[in-house]
Amino acid sequence: MDQRSFVRRRGDAWERLEALVSRAARRGLSGFPASELYELGRLYRLATSDLAYANARSYDPQLLQYLNRLTARAHGAVYSANVEAGWKRVFRFFAQTFPGEVRASWPYVGACIVLTVLSASIAWMVVMHNAGDAGALLPQQMIPAHITKSLHNSNFNFGPQSSAEMSSLIITNNIRVCIFAFAAGLVTLGSFTIYVIGLNGLMLGALGALYAQAGFGRDFWVTVAPHGFIELTAIQIAGGAGLLLAAGVLLPGRMRRKDALVQNARRAGVLIAGVAAMLCVAGTIEGFFSPLRFGEPVRAAVGIATALALLWYFCMPRKTDATARPAA
Repeated sequence: MDQRSFVRRRGDAWERLEALVSRAARRGLSGFPASELYELGRLYRLATSDLAYANARSYDPQLLQYLNRLTARAHGAVYSANVEAGWKRVFRFFAQTFPGEVRASWPYVGACIVLTVLSASIAWMVVMHNAGDAGALLPQQMIPAHITKSLHNSNFNFGPQSSAEMSSLIITNNIRVCIFAFAAGLVTLGSFTIYVIGLNGLMLGALGALYAQAGFGRDFWVTVAPHGFIELTAIQIAGGAGLLLAAGVLLPGRMRRKDALVQNARRAGVLIAGVAAMLCVAGTIEGFFSPLRFGEPVRAAVGIATALALLWYFCMPRKTDATARPAA
């Protein structure tokens, strides 16, 4: 077929493809009906065949250049549109992927929650019975020597001008703890993860009891509550991610151990990325809200609000959970 006949026969299809590609560049593909999406794909494949045909017959360079540009633009419209834009991917991650993976990994996260509650309860009962026993449960540097004022007055005695710096330090420290709990799941096969989670529970229960004995028990809990529900939940999820890594080695099921570890590592990566974001929120609250001299009712109300928000976020199923799967 000579070039003139070729252009006459195929030209209408190229013009139609060019029109669809131009429209997609202006408005995206979200407004395309299914018939036009199918047409776009079909015309793109035909155009690539036409380009190969024209190249093989050494047609005019201007025609080859036109077909090259057309197929390149069509390729971008067909394939790049399948990749979500950055903000859409971030939104999908926090709206569906992260909470869906937390639900799918519930056995591991739940085990960390149970361990925290048990260790905190034991520490509370032991220290309430005898404050001196706190030294048997916690490292000495974690135990306040003399409690003469409330946690709100002792921990948040910095001014608003220092809030940004303190918030950054708090976020960095909390993320470091969670990374330890996460990474230790693989290195120590979960044993150090269990230690970190258990120690965190012991610290919470023992400190709560010490402040209660000093007469500041209610202040302790309402001071911790605004940021604590988010922070403690993040730590449990990080621990669950560590146990998920350990399960890939210890409990591969019917999969090869290597494949189970790779699969669980991907899931754990989703969890730890979400944890980092949660700790940024908790650190911001602790650095900017907690130092403010609000009364106990206000702090308690904010704590309850964050707890309810977490319950809604993690327990309310979405239409599509991108990572939901049976726990390995």
